[in-house]
Amino acid sequence: MGVIYILTNPSFPDYVKIGYADDIEKRLQQLNRSECIPYAFRVYATYEVNSRLSDIKIHSIIDKLNPNLRSIENFNGHKRVREFYAMSPEDAYSILSAIAEIHGCEDKLKLIPPNEFEVEAAETAEEIEEQKKERLAPFAFSLCKIPVGATITYCNRSDPKSGLTCTVVDDHNVEYNGKIWSLSALATTLAQTKWGVAGPRYFKYNGEWLNDIRERLGV
Repeated sequence: MGVIYILTNPSFPDYVKIGYADDIEKRLQQLNRSECIPYAFRVYATYEVNSRLSDIKIHSIIDKLNPNLRSIENFNGHKRVREFYAMSPEDAYSILSAIAEIHGCEDKLKLIPPNEFEVEAAETAEEIEEQKKERLAPFAFSLCKIPVGATITYCNRSDPKSGLTCTVVDDHNVEYNGKIWSLSALATTLAQTKWGVAGPRYFKYNGEWLNDIRERLGV
């Protein structure tokens, strides 16, 4: 007996790995032995099965639903078909959940909560990606329909300074305690981190995260 697994990795957040393992811990050790990826794989969910080929059946189901989800490439003249799918872990889990329900085996499906180290790795990877986006396209208040003079709020659940407010003074800067700051500089200072952070992740306007506003407006 083995398990169908759903693995996630902060190194490529848009993909999940779906496969089979007789021993999931041993499989994780094999995957995480590589130094070619910045972050480790983690188990998002497992589904106990009796057949070794069960994962191939699930691959077939997904490929029929949408053949464009699977990672396929040509490398050195050879076609590489991988166990990676461009889908969220929630969507992958819903497929396993439907299969388990059909077979009356819901008790064999387990959602594995991340430990503190896995949460930290995911947050670090997300922060790095957001900083990259911010460097390429700095946040502009005008594009997000936030006027000069508007009040925005610093929000960080783990920070007692959460709830502090500042005022928009131009398209890219705010005023806090009589000083002009960029969003990222102020967020880094308030969070008291030696690493730079992406400011729009730490501020809200009218209760909505600045990043969410930018994404909603497509700017």
